[in-house]
Amino acid sequence: MIDTLLLTIKIGLDPNLFELVGLEISWHGLFTAAGVLLGVGTAAWFARRAAFEEDTIYNLALALVVGGIIGARGLFVLEHLDSFRDDPAEIFNLNAGGISIYGALVGGTVGAWLYAVIRKVPNIPRVADIGAMGGIIGMAVGRIGDIVNGEHFASTTGLPWGVVYTDLNNPSFIRFGPQALAQHPAVAYELIGDLLIFALLVFVYYRVNRAGVTFFAWVFLYGLLRVLVSFLRLDDIVLAGLRTAQIIAIVTMPLGLAGMIYFLRTPPPEQRQTRSERRRQTREKGPEERPTG
Repeated sequence: MIDTLLLTIKIGLDPNLFELVGLEISWHGLFTAAGVLLGVGTAAWFARRAAFEEDTIYNLALALVVGGIIGARGLFVLEHLDSFRDDPAEIFNLNAGGISIYGALVGGTVGAWLYAVIRKVPNIPRVADIGAMGGIIGMAVGRIGDIVNGEHFASTTGLPWGVVYTDLNNPSFIRFGPQALAQHPAVAYELIGDLLIFALLVFVYYRVNRAGVTFFAWVFLYGLLRVLVSFLRLDDIVLAGLRTAQIIAIVTMPLGLAGMIYFLRTPPPEQRQTRSERRRQTREKGPEERPTG
């Protein structure tokens, strides 16, 4: 039998790096910021090659980040309402931690979409494709901080790998104690899944080349990933043995499939214009000019 202890990764890093003007900077915060920067940079790289204006790129990114922060905190608060009933002001204490990645995705999508509609940004489906690729690679980087901080608890593992947290300030150590068994590196599984999804999205973006398909592929694939990984996490069960992330994923995955089918069946704008012109030309022709059978 394989001795699992030999393959267990022990993480003894303090979750908090240092304090800056009264704010504690954590590994989670550091890699979240790095993920935002890389995600925006990745989206900007694709956007430039799709001939979007520079101002449009960064204004959309700002709307996405603001919407993502609101959504991330908002969904976390909804999931933990009992913790905020006695002191509602704590809702705005972001430094204390507590965000939902699915809330960030929903809020960021809504924020960017609202900006695109209000500012009449052209080709919104293609903008969504680019945002999805930037978003998923940024999420992968952010998960590195989650791995170090150990704030997402997972079930114990009997596989020949696992993770144990040994720092006294680590949330996992505080919850399970010094004799804790190795747990699944569930967040690391999601990080790997994010990178695989990014690779698939880039493939779809270039090979399928239909605006909107890449975005809805992201909706479906990330939902599938969260359904599977969440079975290993110890998040609160909400309904029928499912966690909040799984319920959201089960709702959004059919939307992802429907969106992919719709945009795959919808001709590109240049083809739609050609067909429209053909119909117009047919109507303009006299009866004697129309082909006969």
